[in-house]
Amino acid sequence: MSRQSLQLELAERPEADIIPGKTFRQRTVPAPTEADLKDGELLLENLYLSLDPAMRGWLEDRRSYVPPVQIGEVMRGVAIARVLASKSSKAKAGDIVTGPVGFAEVRILPESVVETFPLPANAKITDLLGVLGMTGLTAYFGMTKIGLPKAGETVVVSAAAGATGSVAAQIAKIAGARVVGTAGSDEKVRWLKEELGLDVALNYKDPDFHRKFKEATPKFIDVFWDNGKSRRDACVIVEGLMICSWWRAARHGFGSCQQVLALRYLRRDQPIQRKGKEWP
Repeated sequence: MSRQSLQLELAERPEADIIPGKTFRQRTVPAPTEADLKDGELLLENLYLSLDPAMRGWLEDRRSYVPPVQIGEVMRGVAIARVLASKSSKAKAGDIVTGPVGFAEVRILPESVVETFPLPANAKITDLLGVLGMTGLTAYFGMTKIGLPKAGETVVVSAAAGATGSVAAQIAKIAGARVVGTAGSDEKVRWLKEELGLDVALNYKDPDFHRKFKEATPKFIDVFWDNGKSRRDACVIVEGLMICSWWRAARHGFGSCQQVLALRYLRRDQPIQRKGKEWP
């Protein structure tokens, strides 16, 4: 019996939250084979799939840096995959690669979207979707090309215990900055201070957060790295800034600003996919 491939397809566009059993549908289809390959293509078996906040935006039918996922299409997603067969010089059968395999067990991809990455000796394969993948590279380029923290400056990172925020905070520390991180639990706060060595870590759910944050930033802020968890702390961080666009019925962060008073505010949206030639 030929191999089957389970895949997850977009059934309808969500208006708010994802609805189990309605937004997506599962479908089992005959898996593609080596005989289906064209020149420059690879047959891939999905090993690990990255679940990223950006996926929610890909479901909306609006202009963005990538086209939306269409109804009936396999849900988009970056994955670590094993090459089952290849008609590409980029990788051979048995190699481990990353690429937009999506929510499918077996798929064929063109070599142009497949990446090979030699793992450092102390790395795990799953690091290709973490510190060596999209989240880590977002932090790397954001801090080293845009934020540019300097020794002695104050850097604030929201959602500092997350996949991107934790790397961004460590890069700022390496640059010599004083780093203040916010997170949503006392356990995360302890991890930020004890494991990552942040100068200050605060639970933004703490009733006394406002006072503690002011005490932690007496000389104001040089770089604010917003990971989208600033609904409460951003209002404290930047006084005179009115935030009026949040996710769900409400969006988080600096999505739509009615007032920016006496501030130098730089926003750059640079999809990490365009940075391939600059990867460290």
